[in-house]
Formats: sequence, structure tokens, C-alpha cells
Amino acid sequence: MIERTVAWFGAFRRLHRRYERKADHFAAFASIAAALICTRRISK
Repeated sequence: MIERTVAWFGAFRRLHRRYERKADHFAAFASIAAALICTRRISK
């Protein structure tokens, strides 16, 4: 389950490597990515 989630996050280039200096910004991008993943999975 964890490996699948990491693979889904790997599709987002911004999360593949941490570019942000602040942890809050990285967490915000991770939240946006999770929301996009969920909406794509629900809409199928």
C-alpha cells in the first residue's frame, strides 16, 4: 500500500525532489497532490 502511494506521488515532478526550503510549502504540495490523486481515482 505504501509503495503504491509513493509511486503515485512520484508522478508529480515537484514532489520527486524537494525544491522548497520550507517544510510547510512541501507539505502543501503533498496535500495538493493527494487531493488530485483522490479526485482522479474517484472520477474513474
